[in-house]
Amino acid sequence: MVGDLESKLFAVLFLLSTAQAGNTGRLSGHHCADFQTANILRGSKLKVQFLLFTSSSPSCGELILADDDIKKSSFNSSLETKIIIHGFRALGTKPSWIEGLVHAILHTSQVNVIAVDWVYGSTGAYPSAVENVTQLALSISQFISKLLALGVSGTSIHIIGVSLGAHVGGLVGHFHGGQLGRITGLDPAGPKYTRASPEERLDPGDALFVEAIHTDADNFGIRIPVGHIDYFVNGGKDQPGCPRFISAGYKYLICDHMRAVHLYVSALKHSCPILAFPCASHQDFLNGHCVDCADPFLFSCPRIGLLEQAGVEMRKLPKEVKVYLMTSTSAPFCVHHSLVEFQLQTKRNVVTSIEITFCSNSTNDSAKITIPKLQVMGKQLLAHRVPLCQINSVTLKYLPKNKFWRKDESSIVGKFCAAQLPLDSNRTMSCLPWNITLPGNTNVSYELPATCA
Repeated sequence: MVGDLESKLFAVLFLLSTAQAGNTGRLSGHHCADFQTANILRGSKLKVQFLLFTSSSPSCGELILADDDIKKSSFNSSLETKIIIHGFRALGTKPSWIEGLVHAILHTSQVNVIAVDWVYGSTGAYPSAVENVTQLALSISQFISKLLALGVSGTSIHIIGVSLGAHVGGLVGHFHGGQLGRITGLDPAGPKYTRASPEERLDPGDALFVEAIHTDADNFGIRIPVGHIDYFVNGGKDQPGCPRFISAGYKYLICDHMRAVHLYVSALKHSCPILAFPCASHQDFLNGHCVDCADPFLFSCPRIGLLEQAGVEMRKLPKEVKVYLMTSTSAPFCVHHSLVEFQLQTKRNVVTSIEITFCSNSTNDSAKITIPKLQVMGKQLLAHRVPLCQINSVTLKYLPKNKFWRKDESSIVGKFCAAQLPLDSNRTMSCLPWNITLPGNTNVSYELPATCA
């Protein structure tokens, strides 16, 4: 089910992860429980711990072992419950992102947060961790059954699974007949799962609402849709700000994969919306062919975070809908998407390229429009860090294709328009009110006629 390349990638990850900082130390206070630390030389026997975090004690894990422990603990059966499941841990260390995710959730809402510690079962070789998935899912499923016996509603349970943990969450949901409230997969693991049956991996039938955020679909993440809504961030691979050369070591290997976690934490901590758009392909999205969420979401675009059904206002969701979005290189990651268009006054017998830059007081963001030969219209999406109405000016540069046997036209004439997404019946393009002349390789700037609502 997994190719040699995927196996080698995980082997390299194991070897290079020694460059990463080790365990993050115990939580403050002698009464606080923490993740176990496993020894990779002692095998991968499964030892599961459930750590409870609450709004009153977000940094102190409360260990829950037996049935009576739940009743005696700080668990509040009237609140929603978020269950976090980590993935493969090559060196047997606590995931460095756990505390950040717990704090982000509790900062957003008053809920019970249960962190599942299966570091022992996830340590060593990746195939060994995969072999522990079913037993782990049974343990978590039994724990959830105890919660249900206390009067907790199954629809109030939200599983957040990271990498291999996403498929564990899918199996847990399967054991509960797909009636748990929500599963969020943060870059669900690809190796051993890309060709697996839906019963073996995360799929839309595992909960009432299943979503997945894909950031490393060409390496450690799965490349197929596995939820009702699947976010393919920047196409699902090669995240901006991540190193592109193997000389960066561990960060080169893991940065894209872990971007899903950091993106999700950022979406919970910051108010700017991380909005996505359904589209047939990433290239169609970049080319400006998907500018609203009319089909299939009835103009309600999905948003990463904790909104019910990701903010999609439909009674019954379609399955395996690929949605696309761009992000910036670092937190808070959110950007605004605008459609930019240039319409030539006359057709040309060569491809026309125009660089478009939005300039604000603090940012410059660019994209390139390509107009095919013998056509007059070109369009592209431009990601910018401030709203369109805060853009002071737009700079356009015509890029002639001069070759030694033929010189391109020295200038072009046309009309420029832009509009921030999503486009719907209430939002139209803002256009410069006249045709503009662009000399070759020369920046020409104009004020953009866009006002804030």
